[in-house]
Amino acid sequence: MEGVDAGLASAPLARTRAGGNLARMERYSSRWIAIAVVLAALAGFVDAIVFTILGFFASFMSGNSTRLAVGLGSGAIGDAAIAAALVLAFVAGVIAGTVVARVAGARARGAVMGFVAVLLALSAALSEVAPARIDLLLAAAAMGAMNGVLAEGGEVTVGVTYMTGSLVKLGQRLAAALMGAGNRWAWLPYLALWSGFVAGAALGAGAALALGMTALWVAAGAAAVVGALVSR
Repeated sequence: MEGVDAGLASAPLARTRAGGNLARMERYSSRWIAIAVVLAALAGFVDAIVFTILGFFASFMSGNSTRLAVGLGSGAIGDAAIAAALVLAFVAGVIAGTVVARVAGARARGAVMGFVAVLLALSAALSEVAPARIDLLLAAAAMGAMNGVLAEGGEVTVGVTYMTGSLVKLGQRLAAALMGAGNRWAWLPYLALWSGFVAGAALGAGAALALGMTALWVAAGAAAVVGALVSR
């Protein structure tokens, strides 16, 4: 959760001049931290649905990259092809989400989440009529696009679909707290982000077992609600 260190300022973004250059300092209020946690939960929910049913990931591209490599190394070319397609779909989603954000301007966050909701709804709909893995690619694209919700200047400031970076920050902030350096509660937002992802994944696994890929309709609805919230 880069640039998000505990209490944090009340405005989503503050800018300051340093050394004659404009340096950006991200500071998020408790409201935006809560939204980041909700987005992480949504990513976990979608990821768990896809993984439970198909054994691949919608948001965890390190996992899909490993599956790609293992497939190539073991001769499981079909698995490797699916993993590669998912990685490409995720990157395409990132590109599309960035374009949507830049076109939308001041309404970027709401527009990106609206786009995510549409992709998830299409994924859910296609899973019912054409379960030929187009639905899976759309889900991965949606997760790629969602990274643009908490972005500034075209750069992602909070990664909500992957947790490795957050766990590294959690460890670093905990180490600093133990050594009495900096804000001793700076690790809490990272723990909240990881916990949100895990909670969402647990719910997603249960939803997948009960509803199959059509559980993505729930994710699409949640994305639409978050889009309305971040537009305010």
